[in-house]
Amino acid sequence: MVIPRLAEGNGITTERLSLRPVAPENLPDLIRLKADEAAFGLMLHGTRTPERAREELEDDMEFWLVRGYGTWAVFERGTGEFLGITGLMERPDGRGVAVRFALWPSCRGKGYAREAARAALAFGFRRGLARIVAVAWEGNHASRAVLTDLGMAECDRFTYRGREMLVFEAFPPAG
Repeated sequence: MVIPRLAEGNGITTERLSLRPVAPENLPDLIRLKADEAAFGLMLHGTRTPERAREELEDDMEFWLVRGYGTWAVFERGTGEFLGITGLMERPDGRGVAVRFALWPSCRGKGYAREAARAALAFGFRRGLARIVAVAWEGNHASRAVLTDLGMAECDRFTYRGREMLVFEAFPPAG
């Protein structure tokens, strides 16, 4: 496993990816990503309108200022292509800080979600977070596989909008 390194300004680079805190220039990409059912339909509250995507971008930028962590836009280092988002956000249900990821369907099967989410987890633990959670629909086998591969363990479940949701958790590495 390659340990991601922190780039200037809270950005992260990994072997194949560049993660940059979301910024106004990302809005067109975020609008497209968040409106795409295949990319964002399984996220909490589903797809977003362009107006809601703009509001979330503003919230995400403010979250960075307050917390020192948040949502990154994910880019392929070799091409600079926007692949999606990953991040650490406070769950609205009080379960804690959660890692999340949403990438274009064309990214599936390439390990980008794992690489991006692993970098986000490492960043959060370096920032002193004592526990990071993630939530996935029981039927979302791809996300569940990513979370398990990251070393996250199922710790709880609940029902949301008629679907069984699984809660995973991770703790900082020992040592």
